[in-house]
Amino acid sequence: MRRTLILVFLVLAMPLRTAMAAERWEALPPTPAPVPGLQTGHAELNGIRLFYAEIGQGSPVVVLHGGLANSDYLGNQVQALAGHHRVVVVDSRGHGRSTRNGQPFGYNLMTDDVVALLDRLNIQKADIVGWSDGAIIGLDMAMRHPDRVGRIFAFGANTQTSGLKDGFDKNPVFAAYMMRARQEYAHLSPTPDQYDAFQEQIGKMWEDQPNWTDAELRTIRSPVLVVDGDHDEGIKREHTEYIAATIPGARLLILPNVSHFAFLQDPGLFNAALLDFLGDK
Repeated sequence: MRRTLILVFLVLAMPLRTAMAAERWEALPPTPAPVPGLQTGHAELNGIRLFYAEIGQGSPVVVLHGGLANSDYLGNQVQALAGHHRVVVVDSRGHGRSTRNGQPFGYNLMTDDVVALLDRLNIQKADIVGWSDGAIIGLDMAMRHPDRVGRIFAFGANTQTSGLKDGFDKNPVFAAYMMRARQEYAHLSPTPDQYDAFQEQIGKMWEDQPNWTDAELRTIRSPVLVVDGDHDEGIKREHTEYIAATIPGARLLILPNVSHFAFLQDPGLFNAALLDFLGDK
């Protein structure tokens, strides 16, 4: 079996971390404010009204957030990318400022939303930066719409439900995130009083999806960097390693001292890995 190269960001060339910094994975830093200069819009597609925003110039990069969240979470990454790329951020259907309809949530449905948005924006092909559900969407695009996807930076993904840790939602950091997500939904959503119904729909999706086979993952031809934090609350380490070992040519990167929210906990390290992978083309 092909050996997978596990790249671990070491701290040998960095100053010694303080005791407080060594526990950064136990904190949930604030959600970034919306990025200044974003050009926002809504696209009517697939029976919903999808919120999106753009900033920067260059080769296109689509930034996709995790489940229950919104595009503001990845604001630090958007700012880092905007100097080199045309960055498109999206609030997935039902999340943030986007609406949902009666269709059951599914990764294929949310992927089709992204592809339809690319059509509206006249973008033939884009790199994908995805966190959690956003990373799953990126991998789904690579399998079902391979001509629309370039590089994929897949952070905190699972490709089978068995890759999730039992009771991850009880972890204090993840529980704090879910509480924050409820508050942000009430502030941003066109249906602010429907969070419980929305969360129930997302929960049903998480129970059953994704469940891709090895054969399906092996159809991916996009360059993929499989990334996670060494203290991820929800994803099993062995599952992250499995994803990287199964996708042809994929590389694995484990970020130290961070969790499923590494992009908030250590944005400098996260962005360095992101920019190194995508380049400044």
